[in-house]
Amino acid sequence: MKVVLAYSGGLDTSVIIRWLIDEYDAEVIAFAADLGQEEELLGLNEKAAKTGAAKIYIDDLREEFARDFVFPMMRAGAVYESGYLLGTSIARPLISKRMIEIVRENDADAISHGATGKGNDQVRFEIAAYALEPGIHVIAPWREWSFKSRTDLINYASKHGIPVPVTAQKPYSMDRNLLHISYEGGVLEDPWVEPPEDMFKLTVSPENAPDEAEEVTIDFEAGDAVAVNGKRMSPLEVMQALNLLGGKHGIGRVDIVENRFVGMKSRGVYETPGGTILYKGREAVEQLAMDREVLHLRNSLVPQYASLVYNGFWFAPEREMLQKAMDEAASGVTGTARLKLYKGNCTVVGRKAQKSLYDQEISTFEADDAYDQKDAEGFIKLNSLRLRIRAANLKK
Repeated sequence: MKVVLAYSGGLDTSVIIRWLIDEYDAEVIAFAADLGQEEELLGLNEKAAKTGAAKIYIDDLREEFARDFVFPMMRAGAVYESGYLLGTSIARPLISKRMIEIVRENDADAISHGATGKGNDQVRFEIAAYALEPGIHVIAPWREWSFKSRTDLINYASKHGIPVPVTAQKPYSMDRNLLHISYEGGVLEDPWVEPPEDMFKLTVSPENAPDEAEEVTIDFEAGDAVAVNGKRMSPLEVMQALNLLGGKHGIGRVDIVENRFVGMKSRGVYETPGGTILYKGREAVEQLAMDREVLHLRNSLVPQYASLVYNGFWFAPEREMLQKAMDEAASGVTGTARLKLYKGNCTVVGRKAQKSLYDQEISTFEADDAYDQKDAEGFIKLNSLRLRIRAANLKK
């Protein structure tokens, strides 16, 4: 049996390589998607081979990730519940897409992943895979093996000489890409416990951020960021530039308890430095350039869109349909946002748009000839008509 494994080099997938070989007599093809993990990818070839993988793919998908996944989601203004910008969620469909391609290239029999039976990622990986290859066989070790905890995996790895970057002292799980890093499990399972400062990798603590604020401008075209501080950039370059700026100023830390698709609540701690700046910048320009009713309708659809991404339905027809609506809504969002970064805060301090719907001559509190204030009287009476009728009836 040939199995393509979504491989990170972390605790779970390192153990899974050996487990698949022992339990399935499998030829394991390890696949690591380079989505911006940086140093986490170093030595992955050697590690996978030493652990028993027959072949290892490390594919640079960063530009595709930024262009075809992160940016469309940003155009939709997607945010899940209390501020989660969906960094892990949006990476899973691309990983699954490439896994299915590797399955076809190698005439493999199955795919496998390290997601637990309690988490969202099992759903995301598998729904995306089935959407692309309906008959694919999925091996999900956490739903099969006898291990009950990550402590069991640490012991198994130690017994089999498998090096892993997780210890009993630092048992939390991390997932990193261009958009964010997520942390969960271990010491973070108690929602009263503050995350340890040495856990964070992308951002300095706001307390230790520079004492001087820094301004950044972002140019947008049809809802997509195309330049930072006046320099034209690709989607990947935009993310990299904003991550550096956001990290320097402690931007984008979020600590939330979210509702998982499988039914339980889970605490997640996230660092999304560049994504936070990008989100706020796009929002600033669309306030000028998006029609009121379009904006309100779009905003009413954001929770549904975000839930589809969070729950793993990226390749579903309803997400694709919504994307067309979101892209149409964003088609006029062309302009520039100016933001101030200071000690964990990202504040909009200016915005302009080529086709701005904001007309200073109409909005001004000073004298003008563009707006007849007497017109408001009839407008108010018409909108209060039903209330006046109701009040009259109550008096009878």
